[in-house]
Amino acid sequence: MSNRQEDLRVPINDRDTLFLKRIRHAERQGPPVLMIHGMMSNGRVFYSHGGKGLAHFLARQGYDVFVADLRGKGKSTPRIDADARHGQTEMICEDLPALHATVRRLSGDQPVHWMSHSWGGVLLNSTLLRYPELIDQVASLVHFAAKRSVQVRNIHKLIEIDLMWNWVLRGVTRRVGYLPARRLKFGADNETNKTHWQIKRWAKASPWIDSDDGFDYGAAARHTRLPPALYLAAQNDPCRGHPHDVKRFRDESGPHVSRVHLLGRRTGYRHDYDHISLLTHPDAAQEHFQLLLHWLRGHHDRVPENY
Repeated sequence: MSNRQEDLRVPINDRDTLFLKRIRHAERQGPPVLMIHGMMSNGRVFYSHGGKGLAHFLARQGYDVFVADLRGKGKSTPRIDADARHGQTEMICEDLPALHATVRRLSGDQPVHWMSHSWGGVLLNSTLLRYPELIDQVASLVHFAAKRSVQVRNIHKLIEIDLMWNWVLRGVTRRVGYLPARRLKFGADNETNKTHWQIKRWAKASPWIDSDDGFDYGAAARHTRLPPALYLAAQNDPCRGHPHDVKRFRDESGPHVSRVHLLGRRTGYRHDYDHISLLTHPDAAQEHFQLLLHWLRGHHDRVPENY
């Protein structure tokens, strides 16, 4: 039996509207899950129209899944161009609280499980550190390849981050007025000039401080307890979500129930998953997606820390 799908719109202001795809079981409606993609991406990393992906997997288990397109991405409007002025501060302070409130309203004010891919995890943890009143409304966190600073040193980091992201793409972004990642075939979606600049600062191991108002997320993490969080890292992810950087992000997010779990052959999996395949590989549903079910049900002890 196919899952039910519904397209929702979440207005943020007079200009911007976010797209929210709802995917749920045809007969059961269980706990809500909100999914947030990373940068140069959109919500399609979590689902296909043919019923594949993590969102459909969880919906078949009875979860009520909501997949967001962040501002200007995917089917959110308007699309990012040189006139777009928002950045990650607006995503943290406006987009995520609005998406969470919408999911809560539609699911009867139940606690929501938050899930992310890549930089989406930084946005989620940052939102909770800035707005700790939301923590009791979040049942758990699951982050796929989430890292904030890129401190690993290898040739991939030198080319992809130091050369391409920090230098080449920064030059293109300043010249064009936004990062045309789709046209350059560097990602699934574009980024604003402000977002690129803000991420560039944080990824260079700068302090976890907001460039707009100076809010210190790192300081907040030292006295804030986040919901139970599962940090999944891929063995074949040399710089965009290297396991060292994933673990560092977990540690700097403060004391909370958490696991860093590595997905690779040396930890018992069939494949050395990479930054994308840990979400999209056909075997994921039979392998590590099963861990998510334990985590979502609160069986944290059944998910080992193996890195």
